[in-house]
Order: sequence, then structure tokens, then C-alpha cells
Amino acid sequence: MTVSAPLSAVRALPRGLRSAGRRTWDQVRKQFITRNRRVAAGLTLVAVVISIAAVHVSAWWFSPGVLILPILCGGLLLWPRALRIMFVIVAAGLAYDVIEDKAGAGIVATIAVTAVFADVLANTRGKLGTRGLRADRMMIELRDRIRAQGTLPDLGDGWGSAVVLRPAGGSSFGGDFVVSYSDGKTLEVALVDVSGKGMDAATRALLLSGAFGGMLGSVPRERFLPACNAYLRRGKAPEGFVTAVHLTVDLASGEYTLASAGHPPAARFNANTGQWRVSGARGIVLGVVPDLAGAHDIPDEGVLRRGDAIMLYTDGLVEAPRQDIDEGIERLLGEAERLVVTGFQSGAPELVTTMQRAVGSSDDCALVVIWRS
Repeated sequence: MTVSAPLSAVRALPRGLRSAGRRTWDQVRKQFITRNRRVAAGLTLVAVVISIAAVHVSAWWFSPGVLILPILCGGLLLWPRALRIMFVIVAAGLAYDVIEDKAGAGIVATIAVTAVFADVLANTRGKLGTRGLRADRMMIELRDRIRAQGTLPDLGDGWGSAVVLRPAGGSSFGGDFVVSYSDGKTLEVALVDVSGKGMDAATRALLLSGAFGGMLGSVPRERFLPACNAYLRRGKAPEGFVTAVHLTVDLASGEYTLASAGHPPAARFNANTGQWRVSGARGIVLGVVPDLAGAHDIPDEGVLRRGDAIMLYTDGLVEAPRQDIDEGIERLLGEAERLVVTGFQSGAPELVTTMQRAVGSSDDCALVVIWRS
């Protein structure tokens, strides 16, 4: 009996160690089960290696300034909490390099500024709930969807169309957008201008383009603008007004109806006279009154014959500081006469460019031209 007890203890000891080892490994594996923690551990290890190698290997090959790379990668790939833990370890490694006279004040200041930038980047992406370049891919997809939505459907033989959208500041997003619907017999087009410009108005435009596009073709044409107004008024707090012009065209007869909601007047080209005429459609802006049913509006009706065209545009093309908007409209109609010579399809982008230069526009610009050939 005096011998068996020590032997059992010896046999039990390896089993206990193996069990403790398994528990330790399971705990470590649980800690690194998420991709974020694995990436954080990898970047932290890289930062430690750089800090140590700068002292013991070569500051020429492993300069402390190289710590900028894992910091920037962390800003792109890590959640804010994991990034800040990595900052603490990077700061310790950088302090070690400073003590060993391998890093100066310039490198320390540069790394500190980079860390602040990475932290802002991580917080911004953290609010979106995305890591890496996923947020950028989402924005690119949204941009492509908006551009595709702004393309008018095929109108069939004898009809043509051109759409030009130019957001302010060269941005991919703006407050002007186009939605359209066609069942092969009738075309409906709405050009909408959200108050504001550039990215400030882009978020509302993204929301409204989907809503307005869903209503187009789903409600009677005379109810489209009132339905849009009701949608805007549904919000708890008004976020600014919206102007819009709604065009309905019968593709067989050429008959059209124009309805406006505080939008700059559309223009019609008459092939017989060779002149552009401003439309008389008038109406109140969207989002101001509770119901457009009681508001006084004036639609415009007519017939597009061969060679005729209709032009819709936003105020970015005709509005300039210290200038009456009517002067801008007259200039637009004068420049639009060149479309007859150059062709509506090829001349539309050049017309927008010319008007932007003429009025010095810093606002979103949009132009839609529909013609019958």
C-alpha cells in the first residue's frame, strides 16, 4: 500500500496536466475564434516584431516609422476596442525604441497622428457595422444602382431620350435624381431636386428615389405628386422641401401631360417653328402643405409630333448668385437651340457643361431630354 499511492499519483499527474492543457487551449481558441481578434493579434505581433527588430537587428530595415503600416491596417480592419488595445502595445514598443535611441520626436509625432486618423476611420466604419473595404463596396453599389435607375427605358422606334446627372463637387451622389417607368405604351418620368446639394442632400435623395420610383406607375398619374407629398409629410419632422416635375407621354399618339411641384418650368421644342417654349405647368413644392389636393396647380398638356422635344432640368443649370432665374432660363433656351444642330443625344452633355460654366454653378445639375423623331 505504501508503494501504490505514489504510483497512482504519478499516473494521475499526466492526466491532470493533459486536462489543464486542453482547457487552456479551448480558452485560447475561444478568444481567437473571431476574425477581428485574429487580425488584431497578427497586427500586434507585427508591431512588436518591428519595435524589437529596430533595436536588435537594424533600424535601416526595421525603422520604427514602419509601425504606421499596422496602425493603418488596424484602422481599416479592426473594431475600435481592439484597435485601441493594439495602440497600447504599439506605444510600449515605440517607447522602447525611444529609450534605445532608435526613434526621434518626428517619428513619434507622425505615428501619433496616424493613430488618431486610424481611430477616426475605425469609429466611422464601426458605426456602419463594416470592416475593411466593404463600406466602400456598398457605396459603389449604391452609386451604380442610382445611375442605372436614372437611365430611361427603351422607348421604341421613333423616340429618343438623354439623361445627364452632375452632382456638385464631382461627387458620385447628389440631391438630383430621375425615376422613370414605361409599360411599352406610356412613359412616366419624374425629375426630382432635393433641397441642399452634394453629399448633404444625397442621403435624402437615396431614400426618396426608391420611394418615388415605387410610386411611379403604381398610382394614377394625377395622384403621383400628391402621393410623394404625403410620403414626405409622413415623417415626424420636416427635413426640407423637394421640387419635382412629372411627365407622362403616350408613346403612340405623342400626347403628354406635365405636372410641376415648385420646379423650374420645363421647355418644349416645336419643330415647326424651330423654337423652345417654356411650359406653363405650375404647382407648390413638396413637403410644405399637408395635402396637395387643395393646392392650386396648373398642369400643361400637348402633343409631341415628329421633331418635337421636351426638356426637364433642375435649378443648378439656371440659377446663379445675384441673377434672376428667368435670365438663366433664357440663356438655357438659347444654348438649347444648338441641340437641333448637334442632335439631342450628343448635345445634352455639352449643354450641361456650357450652362455650368455660364452660371458658375456649384449646385447639383440634371437634364432630361425626350424627343420624337
